Amino acid sequence: MADESPLIRSLRAAVAAAPGDVPLRLHFAELLLAEGRNDEAVAEAAVALQHAPGDAAARALMVRAMGLPTAEHPAPAPDGPAPAPTTPAPDGPAPAPKASSFDWDAAEQQVQDLVGPRFLEDPQAADGDGTAGDAAAWDVDAPGAVRLADVGGMEEVKDRLEAAFLAPMRNPELRRLYGKSLRGGLLLYGPPGCGKTFIARAVAGELGASFLTVSLSDVLDMWIGASEKNIHDIFETARRQAPCVVFLDELDALGAKRSRTHHSGLRNVVNQLLTELDGIASGAGNEGVFVLAATNVPWDVDIALRRPGRLDRTLLVLPPDATAREAILRYHLRERPIEAVDLGKLVKATEDFSGADLAHVCETAAEAALLDSARSGSVRLITTKDLLGAAKQIKPSTEPWFAAARNVAMFANEGGLYDDLLAHLKRKRKL
Repeated sequence: MADESPLIRSLRAAVAAAPGDVPLRLHFAELLLAEGRNDEAVAEAAVALQHAPGDAAARALMVRAMGLPTAEHPAPAPDGPAPAPTTPAPDGPAPAPKASSFDWDAAEQQVQDLVGPRFLEDPQAADGDGTAGDAAAWDVDAPGAVRLADVGGMEEVKDRLEAAFLAPMRNPELRRLYGKSLRGGLLLYGPPGCGKTFIARAVAGELGASFLTVSLSDVLDMWIGASEKNIHDIFETARRQAPCVVFLDELDALGAKRSRTHHSGLRNVVNQLLTELDGIASGAGNEGVFVLAATNVPWDVDIALRRPGRLDRTLLVLPPDATAREAILRYHLRERPIEAVDLGKLVKATEDFSGADLAHVCETAAEAALLDSARSGSVRLITTKDLLGAAKQIKPSTEPWFAAARNVAMFANEGGLYDDLLAHLKRKRKL
């Protein structure tokens, strides 16, 4: 706002940059309250409580911002209000009575004891949440319990994974018969937030392999030659831990086209990555090391990384289908106070939404219900209307990606690299 002080403007920008920083948000709310901007302070306190439901400071600030009684200024005694004085008090007229304090403990118990249908239909089997955490560099995760069955929907992706990657790895006799080496590379590409990392973890679970995540921050180093050594050490770790899945996250950053890279250090990283993928440096090769990579922009990846014997197989990971969207929505609503939510309507309203978009829809609907509850002083459950309203406000984050990918599929599809993307765009009539 034009009349805001520089401090308020700076704090507003800081809160926007770090939405999960509860102490910073509460400090911002205190300043808003000091300037008499109570409604804005209530909104900030509500968001803080969403991130930290048990935060006593956030609750106290919410009470003060709403003008409710506090410990220093209690409400009238339970046995009834004090009689109005017949004459004004010496220091002026008595203040107007205030609303009763919002009882958070009672509200929590009220929500816990709710009885009634959470959804309009019986819950179906839900598959996974579409999300997964990243491992630190050289911190190899033991074989996990996540399997492809835990990935909601996406049957076409699972079938292609099975045929192109998993079946040869599961059948050692056939592999020996046909001279197939126990190594392989697969590039997952598609819009952001659609579960590529989760699928990579599921592949590791199917293979019974350890899992090692690598990103640009794990590799780059300011010292000459250190970045290349980091790449080598990562692959040496994977060879020692074989069978092991090495997951190269954001491959377009790690393996950008060398023709467009002006920094010699980044070009050397790509060269070292090519050497490790070939297994030349180790002498024993990459037997038992499975390389998976993910990128949102495969057209920015160095073409040498996609040659035979390296990341020579690609798989398009599209936004969740209807079955996957239902599973993801159930996951994000599983611990929230909801009532008679019509998942069928919500699934139809969220076509082309990524997994991250669906999580944002649930978060936005919960925030609206929480704010209403704080302002009214009574708990209001999240309804279908809240969720549909949130879905209407939020635009699918996949749309800009498809706009860019459309040009690539139409005019830069050398060797049929993007035939699957072209087929999807034709099905969706986006060509």
